[in-house]
Amino acid sequence: MSSYYDQDFSTINFRDTPHLYRIGKGEQGVLSVEPYKSEILPHWRFRTPEIAQESADKIYEMFLDYLENDDFVGADMARKFLQMGYTRSRRYANHKSGRKYSKEDKSNAEPVENIPDYKDPKNRAHYVKTKTKKVLPLDVDPEKAKSAEIFYQKYQLAKTNPTYQTLKKDWKEMVE
Repeated sequence: MSSYYDQDFSTINFRDTPHLYRIGKGEQGVLSVEPYKSEILPHWRFRTPEIAQESADKIYEMFLDYLENDDFVGADMARKFLQMGYTRSRRYANHKSGRKYSKEDKSNAEPVENIPDYKDPKNRAHYVKTKTKKVLPLDVDPEKAKSAEIFYQKYQLAKTNPTYQTLKKDWKEMVE
């Protein structure tokens, strides 16, 4: 059986074939699931708190519209964009370059054989990315931190919305 992420997302219209959609973890699929990506992405911005507020408001409005139309996939994608607005602006708030890890430092590396499930390339890749590189020092940008907070508030509203929670529960029962 192939993985959900082995599908050719470039050929799938998830509005026409919503049964193919899987919620995934966190922001998984946020830049793959069409036509929602193309509908939401143009509104996703976080450079300044003012831009972030306009963006988060618009994406949350889209979230509510998707809910009103019983479009769980669209609502879930809008929620993911709000979550991604938070995580990306938080990353830039902590690291002005947007890079969390040093490219050069491998001082913490240990033999690949010590990595649990090291034969699985995904586990190995994650380990190498997060455990063998030095985390760069914080270089806090208060403007991006405000942008992160704006997105976080809208993300929490979306995630805890009772209609969304009901649709999510129903969705899981239908596809799993």
